[in-house]
Amino acid sequence: MEAFEQKNNVNLPVKFPGAPMNPPLVDNGEDPHPSLSDWHDYEPNLEFDDTELSQTAPEPGGTVIFDEDNFSGEFDVVSEDEIIKTTLDPDNYEEQLKMVEPDENAIRKEFKRRKFIEFIGTDKHGQPIIAIYACSLPERKDLNTNIFIDFIIKSMEEFVQNDYIIAYFHQGMKDNNKPSLQFLWNSYKELDRSFKKNLKKLYVVHPTTFIKMVWFFFKPVISEKFKSKLIYTSSLDELKQSLGLNTLKVPDTVREFDEKINNSSRYTLRGSKTSLKASRSSEHIPRTHQFGVTLRFIIENSACLNCIPPIVRKCVDHLSLSNVIDTEGIFRRSGNYNRIKELREKINQGDGEVNLMNEDTHVVAALLKTFLRELEEPLLTYELYDDIVQFAEWTTEEQRSRNVKQILREKLPEENYELFKYIVEFLGKIMERKDFNKMTSSNLAIVFGPNLVWPKQAQMSLDEIGPINAFIDYVLQNQDDIYFVDINKKDGAYD
Repeated sequence: MEAFEQKNNVNLPVKFPGAPMNPPLVDNGEDPHPSLSDWHDYEPNLEFDDTELSQTAPEPGGTVIFDEDNFSGEFDVVSEDEIIKTTLDPDNYEEQLKMVEPDENAIRKEFKRRKFIEFIGTDKHGQPIIAIYACSLPERKDLNTNIFIDFIIKSMEEFVQNDYIIAYFHQGMKDNNKPSLQFLWNSYKELDRSFKKNLKKLYVVHPTTFIKMVWFFFKPVISEKFKSKLIYTSSLDELKQSLGLNTLKVPDTVREFDEKINNSSRYTLRGSKTSLKASRSSEHIPRTHQFGVTLRFIIENSACLNCIPPIVRKCVDHLSLSNVIDTEGIFRRSGNYNRIKELREKINQGDGEVNLMNEDTHVVAALLKTFLRELEEPLLTYELYDDIVQFAEWTTEEQRSRNVKQILREKLPEENYELFKYIVEFLGKIMERKDFNKMTSSNLAIVFGPNLVWPKQAQMSLDEIGPINAFIDYVLQNQDDIYFVDINKKDGAYD
């Protein structure tokens, strides 16, 4: 040891027996974030090696203390002979130094197969929900930081230009796929402003002590506004209530874990958004209802001009006003949920005198999206779902033009055709004012795509939402050609 000190010109302080341990990093009494239920630590014993979190980093300029008795075991001193043996071959050093490039396509394919990030629908405000499942994350040894972050960004970028929500399901996180703090920090820095600004809520489902420790590390460098978006929730039932969902699709392991810790198997987490609606289809529905019923029901029981429900016409008339249509972010921003709910109930009760003139623009815009989202069958119908998600496979303009026209003109029921055409023409007027309201065809397609078509027996995946949005975008951009010939030959469909 003395020789080492003389050779390296350092003095190594001795760690005396009985020296106090570093104090724990997290104050158990601190709970700075809102929780939907009482705190529970559901983390299994020995699931994580949290030693990297339980040690305090040395102060800048401080002295690192080594245990003199065990110091020799901390480092292997390499002899000169061993150094010579590992010297590069002068005739082949280029090959020896050559780095093996990762197979990026194979890595991305594996990420896609794991389905650790998915679009699982929209919440009660019409905001898209992105789910991230810890149980499906790749192992840390296989994680290429740049490729992983780029995969996450590309999976989410079409949603983050508008308000959106993330639900992170922590169940299933293991030591072999637990990301390092440096990795998490690098990932956070890579996200641009729209990712952070437009995130409305970050739900952490089944949180553990590990999550609280990680948050403690990042708290000093994260803005107060971002901190307020974090919500802990300890059950899937609470999450469904917060998001306003009847059903919630999650991996089996997450569902089974939730049933176990909550001592209940009453949750129905598989199925479509309409599975519960079907159970009440035989019940008596007041004839005044316009929300939560079929389009045919509305047409048969309400005064609909050219198959346009009264509430749709009221919303469109209001949003078309010159002082409203230029509102920046129209359809992108969320309206007041309580007010939307109140208006919805009044309309369903048959209050034909509902006046939207004094309502907030975003409330009226959200009311229109709510109507479409709550139709018992999507406006573009279940039957056409498989055709629409094939849009990306139509590689030529001729194919796209022919197939889109066939879907809308020949396969869509007459009342659906009329209402869809009416909405498309209205959105065309929104697009004409894009310099003011910032709503391009792409932005409108992202907002309206999930509200116009969805599958009957499952929730949309990220692979399916892309073609659906592209289909709507194409219709918006080519509506003059698509509707050049109006197959129903009705006048006054849009005033």
